[in-house]
Amino acid sequence: MKRNYILPLISCIFTIILALGYCRQQTEVRRVRSENLRLWNENRDLRKSLEQNNNVSRQIEDHQAVQQRVAGNFVERRAYYRRNWQQFITVTASDYRTGLLGGIKNLSITVRNQTEYPVDNVVVTVQYMRNNDEVFKTEQYTINNIPEKGERSIAASNSRKGSKVSLKLMSVTSQAMNFCWALGKPAPAGNPDPFECVPSPPKNP
Repeated sequence: MKRNYILPLISCIFTIILALGYCRQQTEVRRVRSENLRLWNENRDLRKSLEQNNNVSRQIEDHQAVQQRVAGNFVERRAYYRRNWQQFITVTASDYRTGLLGGIKNLSITVRNQTEYPVDNVVVTVQYMRNNDEVFKTEQYTINNIPEKGERSIAASNSRKGSKVSLKLMSVTSQAMNFCWALGKPAPAGNPDPFECVPSPPKNP
């Protein structure tokens, strides 16, 4: 009889041992899987962080490159406008009335600035002339604060004599463009950019 109880008992103990071993094995498997999943998530988050940092670095580099290009273009545009200012800064007289026996009324002077920089002031002389081109009188006007890509007008005085007018630019100043031109200021020979208010430092070779 005892033998009949021993075998099932041994079998039961053996089964329990196997079951406990299996449980421990499954627990270890779950632990390993959980640890692997945690490591995988950490690697994924690390890759995302690296990608974001790389994107930020590229954006910063691109922004700096754009700033450098813009700065370079800024200087080049100013120099271009200084050297070719007569194509972009002009002065004109409005349609004015003349009397039957001479005289000029309703005259205005307009300065147009087609550069990308504001002009601080423009000095203009107006000659009131008779029919024989004799100058009856000359007056000088200053037009201030002409906006970029814009124009500004001022009224000129009437004249009791004269049948036409002649305008002459005397000086133009734009600090934003580093541009200072005057009719009586000779341009230095051999200087490709002679109208800088403040000369640019020489470039290193």
